[in-house]
Amino acid sequence: MENLQNKAFNIRKNILEMIYTAQSGHPGGALSCADLLTVLYFSEMKINVDCPKDENRDRLVLSKGHASGALYATLAEKGFFAKEELKGFRKLNRMLQGHPDMRQISGVDMSTGSLGQGLSSANGMAIAGKLDQKDYRVYCVIGDGEIQEGQIWEAAMTASHYKLDNLCAIIDYNNLQIDGKITDVMNVTPIDEKFKSFGFHVISIDGHNLQEIKRAFEEARNTKGKPTAIIAKTIKGKGIDFMENQASWHGKAPNEEEYGIAIGQLQQM
Repeated sequence: MENLQNKAFNIRKNILEMIYTAQSGHPGGALSCADLLTVLYFSEMKINVDCPKDENRDRLVLSKGHASGALYATLAEKGFFAKEELKGFRKLNRMLQGHPDMRQISGVDMSTGSLGQGLSSANGMAIAGKLDQKDYRVYCVIGDGEIQEGQIWEAAMTASHYKLDNLCAIIDYNNLQIDGKITDVMNVTPIDEKFKSFGFHVISIDGHNLQEIKRAFEEARNTKGKPTAIIAKTIKGKGIDFMENQASWHGKAPNEEEYGIAIGQLQQM
């Protein structure tokens, strides 16, 4: 666990540095899914940094593409590209733009940004794996506000119909979106019961407990005949007290003073 905790710290630190340097980005939702990505890339997923397009690799679709800072920080920590590239986040003519681009960035399996579409892409990858008789798995990280999109539920119906047990949807359930609480903007609860009704095996966890996250992915791997949805209860802005549970930090960069405080707080986690 200590190694994973160290990786999660590095990822959070790099998220903050990237967004502060760019003075642009989405810290709240990036910090809320950092632990999930840490376990995926450093414990769960079968991937090869030296062969990022290996056809037998596990795939990840970051459907909530605006949280690209979390994915970029994770990929750099894993070694897909040099950490020096993080300094070019959201800068013109640089690799790491505001949303992930599979054509430009090593380790990115799907270009995302238009919310609600990621699960459909993940379905396609999972169906291809079944048809090609491959044993790879597909993971899709989805925002809780994002599941207000109807396409998510069409995709959920499809995943269940085709019994995609090689697919794992992960809902980053921080209960906030840009306009406020999801229960106020458009209530999608109960999320677990909805996915169950669509034929998913559902696991509810603390999305910041690394041990629980590991166990959930193991359970998903061992579930046959249906897709799995992990409902991960998280905190938007996790690790920074003035960002935690604040919708205002959905898409705002810290100033110099806030950045210094935030880095200090991360070191005390």
